[in-house]
Amino acid sequence: MVATMSNVQVSPSTSSSSSSSSTDYSLNSSSIFTNIPLISALVAFVLAQSLKVLTTWYKERRWDLRQFIGSGGMPSSHSSTVTALAAAIGLHDGFGGSVFAAALILAFVVMYDATGVRLHAGRQAEVLNQIVYGLPAEHPLAERSPLRELLGHTPPQVVAGGLLGIVTATMIYAIVSIATRISQ
Repeated sequence: MVATMSNVQVSPSTSSSSSSSSTDYSLNSSSIFTNIPLISALVAFVLAQSLKVLTTWYKERRWDLRQFIGSGGMPSSHSSTVTALAAAIGLHDGFGGSVFAAALILAFVVMYDATGVRLHAGRQAEVLNQIVYGLPAEHPLAERSPLRELLGHTPPQVVAGGLLGIVTATMIYAIVSIATRISQ
């Protein structure tokens, strides 16, 4: 009996070295290192975070490596990651499947959240920090560390991240497809 789910085949086989009657399932699938959606999402994330360092240098003429691990900024790494995941799933498994639908909805929720709740929370943190900076030194809140202000993204940052994710997934899918054809 062979049950197929996407590109993973699970076939039961009994272990001859075991004296028990348990069933051993062996996965006949590709390695995690050839998982196109996973690789696309990770590469898109790294590219977006790296581009944040470059855009900070371009705008402020200073290197800020903290941008590589921070949230907010141009382009949105959240958007690039989830759109790369959704696009790669669509390219690899087809755009009509339920896995693509779930990935697409996840992408929309993440991008909506980045421009909505997280963007406004960052703006509120900015206002609160200004209030705290204006307090007299003897006030108990005057000694607090400032709140993080760069939490969300503007719509252009989300769109740029989304485009980066789609381009990344398309390029990785094309490279893997060409390499597969050459190796056959």
